[in-house]
Amino acid sequence: MYAIREAKEEDIDDLLRIIDALAEYEHLKSEAVGSRELMKKWFFDKKVAHALVAQEDGKILASAVYFYNYSTFLTKAGVYLEDLFVYPEHRKRGIGKALIRELAKRAIEEDCGRLEWSCLDWNESSIGFYRSIGARSMDGWTTYRLEGETLKGAAKL
Repeated sequence: MYAIREAKEEDIDDLLRIIDALAEYEHLKSEAVGSRELMKKWFFDKKVAHALVAQEDGKILASAVYFYNYSTFLTKAGVYLEDLFVYPEHRKRGIGKALIRELAKRAIEEDCGRLEWSCLDWNESSIGFYRSIGARSMDGWTTYRLEGETLKGAAKL
């Protein structure tokens, strides 16, 4: 039986493998350019990002990467689930649901106002899973992003 726990620094290589598998699944392999050093910096030195892992017999089967955000309307922090990934051979065992449950519990214990995430429009299996646990899509919202050169340009506005 698997157990859910907070990721530790010694899990970095496993987390990077999960990120690589997720990038492959989402057809975004070229965008997965992170490194061990950057993960250590942001997860364990600065403690900006966090991860839960599902582990069984010493092997990590899945992860949920998250961080805290803030809602001005609620005047409360929230939990943003950046990535949820279960290796295909371990799906349909309740692992994804267990990771979401643990994040929801933490959000409630810490008096956060919401748990939210994004999902690719084509990812029907994930959409079905999210709907099955009671999540609703936020129609009418579009995500915008500045990165790379456009981020540098915005810094000079």
